[in-house]
Amino acid sequence: MHRVASVGNTNNNNSNRPRKEKRLTYVLNDSDDTKHCAGINGLAVLKYAVSDGSDYLFTGSRDGRLKRWALSEDVATCSATFESHVDWVNDAVIVGDNTLVSCSSDTTLKTWNALSNGTCTRTLRQHSDYVTCLAAAGKNSNIVASGGLGGEVFIWDLDAALAPVSKFSDTMVDDSSNGMKGSGNLHTVGSSNNISVQTTQTEGYIPISAKGHKESVYALAMNEGGTMLVSGGTEKVVRVWDTRSGSKTLKLKGHTDNIRALLLDSTGRYCLSGSSDSMIRLWDIGQQRCVHSYAVHTDSVWALASTPTFSHVYSGGRDFSLYLTDLQTRESSLLCTGEHPIVQLALHDDSIWVASTDSSVHRWPAEGYNPQKIFQRGNSFLAGNLSFSRARVSMEGSTPVPVYKEPTLTISGTPAIVQHEVLNNKRHVLTKDTSGSVKLWEITKGAAVEDYGKVSFEEKKEELFEMVSIGTWFSVDTRLGSLSVHLDTPQCFYAEMYSAELNIAGKPEDDKVNLGLETLKGILTDWLIKRKQRMGSPAQANGELLSGKDIAARSLAHSRTVVDGNSENDIMVYPPFEFPVASLPSIITEGSEGGQWRKRVADLDGTEDEKDFPGWCLDCLLNNRLPSREATKCSFYLHPCEGSTAQILTQGKLSAPRILRIHKVINYVVEKMVLDKPLDSVVDGSFSPGLAGSQLQVQAVGDGSFRSGFKSWQKLRPSIEILCNNQVLPPEMSLATAKTYVWKKNEDLVLHYRVVQGR
Repeated sequence: MHRVASVGNTNNNNSNRPRKEKRLTYVLNDSDDTKHCAGINGLAVLKYAVSDGSDYLFTGSRDGRLKRWALSEDVATCSATFESHVDWVNDAVIVGDNTLVSCSSDTTLKTWNALSNGTCTRTLRQHSDYVTCLAAAGKNSNIVASGGLGGEVFIWDLDAALAPVSKFSDTMVDDSSNGMKGSGNLHTVGSSNNISVQTTQTEGYIPISAKGHKESVYALAMNEGGTMLVSGGTEKVVRVWDTRSGSKTLKLKGHTDNIRALLLDSTGRYCLSGSSDSMIRLWDIGQQRCVHSYAVHTDSVWALASTPTFSHVYSGGRDFSLYLTDLQTRESSLLCTGEHPIVQLALHDDSIWVASTDSSVHRWPAEGYNPQKIFQRGNSFLAGNLSFSRARVSMEGSTPVPVYKEPTLTISGTPAIVQHEVLNNKRHVLTKDTSGSVKLWEITKGAAVEDYGKVSFEEKKEELFEMVSIGTWFSVDTRLGSLSVHLDTPQCFYAEMYSAELNIAGKPEDDKVNLGLETLKGILTDWLIKRKQRMGSPAQANGELLSGKDIAARSLAHSRTVVDGNSENDIMVYPPFEFPVASLPSIITEGSEGGQWRKRVADLDGTEDEKDFPGWCLDCLLNNRLPSREATKCSFYLHPCEGSTAQILTQGKLSAPRILRIHKVINYVVEKMVLDKPLDSVVDGSFSPGLAGSQLQVQAVGDGSFRSGFKSWQKLRPSIEILCNNQVLPPEMSLATAKTYVWKKNEDLVLHYRVVQGR
């Protein structure tokens, strides 16, 4: 398996956390995996001169992935997905000819071969919190800067960070894919001569730290030569840095709210800033002052892009609007308005790509080579220099008319899931997305099983309510725009159901099925097959390796047993846990080395081991061995109903599995009554209730049903009802459900029984 190196602070911000078992998360993917399913935070354009003949657009999304789009006049085709980050992708830049750099809320930067099929070449770890923004120098430079929460700004020399150096160096990094550490083949990495190394870190390449921010950084920009960096954030000031030393050269004050976007001209003389105070400011860094202020927006400015000559600026933000402004004459035009806040812009020849909090990206005309053409269309206005001036104009009803009504091209995404509810059966999750569509997901097989359309989420939730009580064995969030299901040990093995309840054909109805165990096997069946094939198993037929279906079919003939640690268990997946091959989930987890990683299950190659997966996960999958866990018993008392002559002797409290159904309790009562009844109590072939004559020896209700092979008088089975809080319980109800929805008390369950009729 290809493994990608991870350099920098590998301990990250987890070093002070109490040690606990590592989590495994699976992210459910849409059947059309070429689309993003959450807002777009990053845009980068790669021109054909350095690619393979096509212009490419790279998009980085809150779904944790990046995608490469091959562009033509009227279509954009997804040609690669870059999947490794485990949280939002917040920014992306192109460095050199074909290196893509991304940053994420997972606190890492990742480098990629931009023209590959999604190959991550290195994970850079130095930030202790979310990495929010990046800046790169000209295409021939190797300098990249990263900024994030907590005021951290780092300046990276990619040549030093990515290239292995002399094997005699004392610093070493791992060579691991998606952050997964390899079992060998360690490469040594040192720092380049023009980058000063901090002495506090002794392992791996260390970037320059630009120290000075006391609060979070949201925007960076760099000049073409890579010698000057500007940064801004919640401190409301623009800081200017010398990238060669990391020293702060000056501070520019003027904004009254967070700085969210920055641009530098190629020489580093002029800087543009966009702020949550709704203003755009032009700074002369040489003169250390603001030379112009532009009030064109009615809300926060979140994104900026300039023409190649730095004569005009495109701006977008929280007011859903994209403006073009002449920096010299102050003339402005509203190019377009959308339905979502604009978070990123990327100029591409005479067009501009616009990203927003929506999962789609739009291309609009921009006349980047001759922006004056747009002003010639009319409807322009002069930008004020005070923020309230633009707001006042808007309030007076003189809002500009957009120059363009429709984009020239749209790269559509899928609506992000924004609301969810785990249903009581602990197998289904109801979701609602940004379009208002409500779906039902079966997480034990990783697929949407019902699409209800645009209906009331609350009404549908009430309609699907079931009076069942299953142990909580997973947690869910929708941060990535899709369902992320988290499995933690030992909790993920807490829930069991009977095979009859899952409609598993050919399996004894009273066999218990562990939902976490079977789901885990369903997710990783493909990986298990690849692993067996690599190890020379299963048996070959006519010299050919058996297919996954053949393996599964053959496995059904064998019972599932616990095996020793030297061999693997049969691969057998029950129908309720079969994940669709067309949309297998992605895995987010970590092993003993290398940190967290994310990959599609289909991309795992079978070589992954304890360095990549949590130990408990491998023990479960390969040895069918579950970790020790809390008892899942339910304690209860069983008494005759008041005035009833039918009684059995019990010695106080009983206990049984939480999933035990009431009909088993009925069987227990019947057995005690019938087995303990003397022959002379049977009159005219009917059962005459009376006090049981023998003492109960075992105070646990098992799964055995009413026993056969008794004497004739013992086969006369009375009809029994079980009650709780004077309510007759359905035979199919479990003890846990009865306690949760009928007993409703934080104390041992109390059940009563009564004879309805003999038969």
